[in-house]
Amino acid sequence: MTPRRCLIAAGGTGGHMFPARAAAEALIARGWQIRLVTDARGLKHTAGFPAVAIDEIHAASPSTKNPIKLARAGVELAKGLSETRAIIKRWKPDVVAGFGGYPAFPALAAAQTMGIAYAIHEQNAVLGRVNRVFASRAGFIASGFERLDKLSVTGRKHHLLTGNPLRQPILDARAAGYPPLTADGWINLLILGGSLGARLLSETIPVAVAQLPESLRSRLDIVQQTREESLVMARETYQSAGVNARCEPFFEDVGALYAAAHLVIGRAGASTVSEVAGVGRPAIFCPLAIAADDHQSANVEGLVAALAADVIPEADFTAERLAGLLQTRLSNPADLAERAAAARSLGRPDAAEALAKAVDGLVRGALT
Repeated sequence: MTPRRCLIAAGGTGGHMFPARAAAEALIARGWQIRLVTDARGLKHTAGFPAVAIDEIHAASPSTKNPIKLARAGVELAKGLSETRAIIKRWKPDVVAGFGGYPAFPALAAAQTMGIAYAIHEQNAVLGRVNRVFASRAGFIASGFERLDKLSVTGRKHHLLTGNPLRQPILDARAAGYPPLTADGWINLLILGGSLGARLLSETIPVAVAQLPESLRSRLDIVQQTREESLVMARETYQSAGVNARCEPFFEDVGALYAAAHLVIGRAGASTVSEVAGVGRPAIFCPLAIAADDHQSANVEGLVAALAADVIPEADFTAERLAGLLQTRLSNPADLAERAAAARSLGRPDAAEALAKAVDGLVRGALT
Protein backbone atom coordinates (compact mmCIF):
# COMPACT_ATOMS: atom_id res chain seq x y z
CA MET A 1 0.00 0.00 0.00
CA THR A 2 1.43 3.38 -1.02
CA PRO A 3 1.72 5.74 1.97
CA ARG A 4 -0.31 8.91 1.83
CA ARG A 5 1.86 11.87 0.94
CA CYS A 6 1.90 15.39 2.34
CA LEU A 7 3.94 18.18 0.78
CA ILE A 8 4.76 20.70 3.50
CA ALA A 9 5.66 24.27 2.60
CA ALA A 10 7.32 26.43 5.25
CA GLY A 11 10.16 28.85 5.39
CA GLY A 12 11.88 31.91 6.69
CA THR A 13 12.25 31.38 10.41
CA GLY A 14 12.08 28.73 13.09
CA GLY A 15 8.65 30.12 13.94
CA HIS A 16 7.37 28.49 10.75
CA MET A 17 9.73 25.52 10.59
CA PHE A 18 9.44 24.16 14.14
CA PRO A 19 5.64 23.69 14.04
CA ALA A 20 5.98 22.18 10.56
CA ARG A 21 8.50 19.68 11.86
CA ALA A 22 6.35 18.68 14.83
CA ALA A 23 3.34 18.20 12.53
CA ALA A 24 5.47 16.17 10.12
CA GLU A 25 6.49 13.82 12.92
CA ALA A 26 2.83 13.32 13.92
CA LEU A 27 1.85 12.59 10.32
CA ILE A 28 4.69 10.10 9.92
CA ALA A 29 3.44 8.32 13.04
CA ARG A 30 0.13 7.96 11.20
CA GLY A 31 1.84 6.38 8.20
CA TRP A 32 2.35 9.43 6.00
CA GLN A 33 5.31 10.31 3.81
CA ILE A 34 6.52 13.91 4.10
CA ARG A 35 8.32 16.11 1.63
CA LEU A 36 9.36 19.69 2.42
CA VAL A 37 9.68 22.73 0.17
CA THR A 38 11.34 25.80 1.62
CA ASP A 39 13.55 28.72 0.67
CA ALA A 40 17.22 29.52 1.34
CA ARG A 41 16.45 30.99 4.77
CA GLY A 42 14.29 28.04 5.74
CA LEU A 43 17.05 25.58 4.86
CA LYS A 44 18.97 26.79 7.91
CA HIS A 45 16.30 25.20 10.12
CA THR A 46 15.96 21.83 8.37
CA ALA A 47 18.57 19.78 10.23
CA GLY A 48 16.85 16.55 11.20
CA PHE A 49 13.59 17.45 9.47
CA PRO A 50 11.83 14.10 8.88
CA ALA A 51 11.23 14.27 5.14
CA VAL A 52 11.97 11.93 2.25
CA ALA A 53 13.24 15.00 0.40
CA ILE A 54 13.82 18.67 1.10
CA ASP A 55 13.59 20.99 -1.91
CA GLU A 56 14.71 24.60 -2.07
CA ILE A 57 12.39 26.77 -4.16
CA HIS A 58 12.43 30.42 -5.11
CA ALA A 59 10.27 32.68 -2.97
CA ALA A 60 9.84 36.33 -2.08
CA SER A 61 7.41 38.63 -0.31
CA PRO A 62 4.34 39.42 -2.44
CA SER A 63 3.36 42.26 -0.08
CA THR A 64 5.84 44.99 -0.97
CA LYS A 65 4.60 48.32 -2.37
CA ASN A 66 7.91 49.19 -4.02
CA PRO A 67 7.28 48.64 -7.77
CA ILE A 68 10.83 47.43 -8.47
CA LYS A 69 10.82 45.00 -5.55
CA LEU A 70 7.31 43.88 -6.48
CA ALA A 71 8.46 43.06 -10.01
CA ARG A 72 11.41 41.09 -8.67
CA ALA A 73 9.17 39.30 -6.21
CA GLY A 74 6.83 38.39 -9.05
CA VAL A 75 9.70 36.79 -10.96
CA GLU A 76 10.85 34.85 -7.89
CA LEU A 77 7.34 33.63 -7.10
CA ALA A 78 6.79 32.58 -10.71
CA LYS A 79 9.98 30.50 -10.51
CA GLY A 80 8.83 29.02 -7.21
CA LEU A 81 5.43 28.17 -8.68
CA SER A 82 7.04 26.39 -11.63
CA GLU A 83 9.39 24.48 -9.34
CA THR A 84 6.60 23.40 -7.01
CA ARG A 85 4.34 22.33 -9.85
CA ALA A 86 7.14 20.11 -11.15
CA ILE A 87 7.58 18.55 -7.70
CA ILE A 88 3.84 17.90 -7.42
CA LYS A 89 3.72 16.28 -10.86
CA ARG A 90 6.58 13.93 -9.98
CA TRP A 91 5.74 13.15 -6.36
CA LYS A 92 1.92 13.30 -6.52
CA PRO A 93 1.09 14.39 -2.95
CA ASP A 94 -2.39 13.78 -1.55
CA VAL A 95 -2.36 17.13 0.21
CA VAL A 96 -0.26 20.30 0.48
CA ALA A 97 0.09 21.92 3.91
CA GLY A 98 1.25 25.53 4.18
CA PHE A 99 2.87 26.68 7.42
CA GLY A 100 3.55 30.27 6.45
CA GLY A 101 6.60 32.06 5.17
CA TYR A 102 7.17 33.06 1.57
CA PRO A 103 7.61 29.48 0.22
CA ALA A 104 4.00 28.77 1.18
CA PHE A 105 2.81 31.16 -1.54
CA PRO A 106 4.02 29.24 -4.63
CA ALA A 107 3.22 25.90 -2.97
CA LEU A 108 -0.37 26.81 -2.15
CA ALA A 109 -0.80 28.48 -5.54
CA ALA A 110 0.40 25.30 -7.24
CA ALA A 111 -1.99 23.18 -5.18
CA GLN A 112 -4.90 25.49 -5.96
CA THR A 113 -4.28 25.60 -9.70
CA MET A 114 -3.62 21.84 -9.93
CA GLY A 115 -6.67 20.77 -7.95
CA ILE A 116 -4.71 19.36 -5.00
CA ALA A 117 -6.34 19.54 -1.58
CA TYR A 118 -4.51 21.97 0.67
CA ALA A 119 -4.58 23.10 4.28
CA ILE A 120 -3.18 26.10 6.11
CA HIS A 121 -1.69 26.37 9.58
CA GLU A 122 -1.43 29.89 11.01
CA GLN A 123 0.89 30.18 14.00
CA ASN A 124 -0.08 33.72 15.04
CA ALA A 125 -3.32 35.21 16.34
CA VAL A 126 -3.55 37.30 13.15
CA LEU A 127 -3.77 35.51 9.80
CA GLY A 128 -0.62 36.16 7.79
CA ARG A 129 -0.77 37.88 4.42
CA VAL A 130 0.15 34.81 2.39
CA ASN A 131 -2.41 32.70 4.22
CA ARG A 132 -5.13 35.31 3.64
CA VAL A 133 -4.76 34.86 -0.11
CA PHE A 134 -5.55 31.15 0.04
CA ALA A 135 -7.77 30.80 3.12
CA SER A 136 -11.16 30.92 1.36
CA ARG A 137 -10.49 27.75 -0.63
CA ALA A 138 -8.44 25.83 1.94
CA GLY A 139 -9.72 22.51 3.22
CA PHE A 140 -9.20 23.96 6.67
CA ILE A 141 -7.36 26.79 8.40
CA ALA A 142 -5.80 25.55 11.61
CA SER A 143 -4.69 28.15 14.13
CA GLY A 144 -2.27 28.33 17.01
CA PHE A 145 -4.55 30.56 19.10
CA GLU A 146 -8.28 30.83 19.67
CA ARG A 147 -8.13 34.40 18.43
CA LEU A 148 -7.54 34.63 14.67
CA ASP A 149 -7.91 38.10 13.20
CA LYS A 150 -8.10 38.88 9.46
CA LEU A 151 -9.91 35.61 8.71
CA SER A 152 -12.78 36.09 6.24
CA VAL A 153 -16.34 34.99 6.90
CA THR A 154 -15.84 32.19 4.37
CA GLY A 155 -12.63 31.10 6.05
CA ARG A 156 -14.27 30.96 9.48
CA LYS A 157 -16.45 28.09 8.27
CA HIS A 158 -13.27 25.98 7.97
CA HIS A 159 -11.40 27.28 11.02
CA LEU A 160 -9.91 24.71 13.41
CA LEU A 161 -8.24 25.55 16.70
CA THR A 162 -5.38 23.07 17.01
CA GLY A 163 -2.72 25.09 18.79
CA ASN A 164 0.87 25.33 17.61
CA PRO A 165 2.62 21.94 17.31
CA LEU A 166 5.39 21.71 19.92
CA ARG A 167 8.76 20.01 19.63
CA GLN A 168 9.38 16.94 21.77
CA PRO A 169 11.88 18.68 24.10
CA ILE A 170 9.16 21.21 24.93
CA LEU A 171 6.68 18.44 25.70
CA ASP A 172 9.32 16.77 27.89
CA ALA A 173 9.72 20.03 29.82
CA ARG A 174 5.95 20.16 30.36
CA ALA A 175 6.04 16.63 31.78
CA ALA A 176 8.76 17.69 34.23
CA GLY A 177 6.40 20.17 35.91
CA TYR A 178 7.21 23.51 37.54
CA PRO A 179 10.49 23.33 39.49
CA PRO A 180 10.27 23.87 43.27
CA LEU A 181 10.86 27.46 44.31
CA THR A 182 11.58 28.43 47.91
CA ALA A 183 11.83 31.81 49.58
CA ASP A 184 15.63 31.65 49.76
CA GLY A 185 16.59 29.19 46.97
CA TRP A 186 17.89 29.71 43.44
CA ILE A 187 15.64 31.47 40.92
CA ASN A 188 16.18 30.42 37.32
CA LEU A 189 15.46 33.12 34.76
CA LEU A 190 15.30 32.26 31.03
CA ILE A 191 15.53 35.11 28.51
CA LEU A 192 14.76 34.42 24.84
CA GLY A 193 15.75 37.11 22.37
CA GLY A 194 13.87 36.19 19.23
CA SER A 195 15.13 36.62 15.68
CA LEU A 196 14.19 40.33 15.43
CA GLY A 197 14.56 43.21 17.84
CA ALA A 198 16.84 41.28 20.16
CA ARG A 199 18.97 44.32 20.97
CA LEU A 200 16.37 45.84 23.28
CA LEU A 201 16.18 42.69 25.40
CA SER A 202 19.89 41.93 25.20
CA GLU A 203 20.90 45.32 26.57
CA THR A 204 17.99 46.35 28.81
CA ILE A 205 17.54 43.19 30.87
CA PRO A 206 21.09 43.03 32.34
CA VAL A 207 20.79 46.66 33.47
CA ALA A 208 17.38 45.95 35.02
CA VAL A 209 18.71 42.91 36.88
CA ALA A 210 21.62 44.96 38.20
CA GLN A 211 19.07 47.32 39.83
CA LEU A 212 17.47 44.54 41.87
CA PRO A 213 18.22 44.27 45.61
CA GLU A 214 21.30 42.20 46.38
CA SER A 215 19.11 39.70 48.23
CA LEU A 216 17.46 38.84 44.89
CA ARG A 217 20.50 39.26 42.62
CA SER A 218 22.53 36.78 44.65
CA ARG A 219 19.89 34.08 44.08
CA LEU A 220 19.53 34.49 40.32
CA ASP A 221 20.75 31.96 37.78
CA ILE A 222 20.22 33.53 34.36
CA VAL A 223 20.34 32.02 30.88
CA GLN A 224 20.01 34.73 28.25
CA GLN A 225 19.87 34.52 24.49
CA THR A 226 21.95 37.54 23.55
CA ARG A 227 22.84 38.91 20.15
CA GLU A 228 26.51 38.80 19.20
CA GLU A 229 27.03 42.57 19.37
CA SER A 230 25.69 42.74 22.92
CA LEU A 231 27.49 39.76 24.45
CA VAL A 232 30.37 41.66 26.04
CA MET A 233 28.09 44.33 27.50
CA ALA A 234 25.64 41.77 28.90
CA ARG A 235 28.31 39.55 30.44
CA GLU A 236 30.18 42.46 32.01
CA THR A 237 26.97 43.95 33.43
CA TYR A 238 25.98 40.68 35.06
CA GLN A 239 29.48 40.07 36.39
CA SER A 240 29.67 43.56 37.94
CA ALA A 241 26.30 42.95 39.58
CA GLY A 242 27.45 39.63 41.01
CA VAL A 243 24.87 37.68 39.03
CA ASN A 244 25.44 34.15 37.77
CA ALA A 245 24.59 34.34 34.06
CA ARG A 246 25.19 32.41 30.84
CA CYS A 247 24.81 34.58 27.72
CA GLU A 248 24.98 33.08 24.23
CA PRO A 249 23.47 33.89 20.81
CA PHE A 250 21.81 30.48 20.56
CA PHE A 251 21.03 27.52 22.78
CA GLU A 252 20.52 23.96 21.56
CA ASP A 253 19.06 22.62 24.81
CA VAL A 254 15.97 24.84 24.89
CA GLY A 255 13.78 22.09 26.33
CA ALA A 256 16.05 21.64 29.34
CA LEU A 257 16.23 25.40 29.80
CA TYR A 258 12.45 25.70 29.86
CA ALA A 259 12.25 22.80 32.30
CA ALA A 260 14.56 24.58 34.76
CA ALA A 261 13.05 28.07 34.37
CA HIS A 262 10.97 29.74 37.05
CA LEU A 263 10.26 32.79 34.87
CA VAL A 264 10.66 33.48 31.15
CA ILE A 265 11.23 36.86 29.49
CA GLY A 266 10.96 37.24 25.73
CA ARG A 267 9.29 38.60 22.65
CA ALA A 268 5.78 37.40 21.92
CA GLY A 269 6.28 35.39 18.75
CA ALA A 270 3.86 32.51 18.25
CA SER A 271 6.42 29.82 19.07
CA THR A 272 7.61 31.46 22.29
CA VAL A 273 4.09 32.15 23.55
CA SER A 274 2.93 28.62 22.70
CA GLU A 275 6.00 27.08 24.33
CA VAL A 276 5.53 29.13 27.51
CA ALA A 277 1.94 27.90 27.73
CA GLY A 278 2.87 24.40 26.68
CA VAL A 279 5.54 24.04 29.36
CA GLY A 280 3.58 26.06 31.90
CA ARG A 281 5.80 28.97 32.92
CA PRO A 282 5.05 32.52 34.08
CA ALA A 283 6.42 35.09 31.69
CA ILE A 284 7.09 38.72 30.90
CA PHE A 285 6.64 39.60 27.23
CA CYS A 286 7.75 42.58 25.17
CA PRO A 287 5.90 42.35 21.84
CA LEU A 288 7.84 43.41 18.77
CA ALA A 289 6.39 46.82 17.86
CA ILE A 290 7.01 46.47 14.11
CA ALA A 291 5.36 43.03 13.86
CA ALA A 292 2.81 42.98 11.04
CA ASP A 293 -0.68 43.87 12.29
CA ASP A 294 0.75 43.95 15.83
CA HIS A 295 0.27 40.18 15.89
CA GLN A 296 2.64 39.65 18.82
CA SER A 297 0.38 41.65 21.13
CA ALA A 298 -2.54 39.52 19.94
CA ASN A 299 -0.57 36.31 20.52
CA VAL A 300 -0.12 36.97 24.23
CA GLU A 301 -3.62 38.23 24.97
CA GLY A 302 -4.84 34.90 26.36
CA LEU A 303 -1.94 34.45 28.79
CA VAL A 304 -2.33 38.01 30.08
CA ALA A 305 -6.07 37.53 30.61
CA ALA A 306 -5.36 34.32 32.54
CA LEU A 307 -2.89 36.19 34.82
CA ALA A 308 -0.10 33.96 33.57
CA ALA A 309 1.97 36.69 31.93
CA ASP A 310 2.81 40.39 32.02
CA VAL A 311 3.31 42.59 28.97
CA ILE A 312 5.59 45.61 28.74
CA PRO A 313 5.25 47.45 25.40
CA GLU A 314 8.49 48.37 23.62
CA ALA A 315 8.04 52.08 24.38
CA ASP A 316 7.88 51.30 28.11
CA PHE A 317 10.51 48.55 28.20
CA THR A 318 13.05 50.40 30.33
CA ALA A 319 15.44 49.00 32.91
CA GLU A 320 13.54 50.82 35.66
CA ARG A 321 10.12 49.48 34.61
CA LEU A 322 11.41 45.93 34.22
CA ALA A 323 13.35 46.00 37.49
CA GLY A 324 10.22 46.99 39.38
CA LEU A 325 8.16 44.21 37.82
CA LEU A 326 10.91 41.63 38.37
CA GLN A 327 11.19 42.55 42.04
CA THR A 328 7.43 42.13 42.46
CA ARG A 329 7.27 38.77 40.69
CA LEU A 330 10.48 37.21 42.00
CA SER A 331 9.70 38.14 45.60
CA ASN A 332 6.53 36.02 45.59
CA PRO A 333 7.19 32.30 44.93
CA ALA A 334 3.54 31.34 45.52
CA ASP A 335 2.36 33.85 42.91
CA LEU A 336 4.88 32.53 40.37
CA ALA A 337 3.64 28.98 40.91
CA GLU A 338 0.04 30.11 40.42
CA ARG A 339 0.99 31.91 37.21
CA ALA A 340 2.79 28.79 36.02
CA ALA A 341 -0.36 26.72 36.58
CA ALA A 342 -2.45 29.31 34.73
CA ALA A 343 -0.07 29.20 31.76
CA ARG A 344 -0.08 25.40 31.72
CA SER A 345 -3.88 25.35 31.61
CA LEU A 346 -3.73 27.18 28.26
CA GLY A 347 -1.11 24.86 26.77
CA ARG A 348 -2.03 22.58 23.88
CA PRO A 349 0.39 19.65 24.05
CA ASP A 350 -1.73 17.64 21.59
CA ALA A 351 -1.54 20.29 18.83
CA ALA A 352 0.58 18.20 16.44
CA GLU A 353 -1.74 15.21 16.77
CA ALA A 354 -4.83 17.40 16.29
CA LEU A 355 -3.34 18.84 13.11
CA ALA A 356 -2.32 15.41 11.77
CA LYS A 357 -5.84 14.12 12.45
CA ALA A 358 -7.29 17.06 10.52
CA VAL A 359 -5.03 16.34 7.52
CA ASP A 360 -6.12 12.70 7.65
CA GLY A 361 -9.73 13.82 7.62
CA LEU A 362 -9.15 16.19 4.73
CA VAL A 363 -7.82 13.39 2.55
CA ARG A 364 -10.78 11.20 3.47
CA GLY A 365 -13.11 13.97 2.40
CA ALA A 366 -14.32 15.06 5.84
CA LEU A 367 -12.74 16.22 9.06
CA THR A 368 -13.05 13.52 11.72
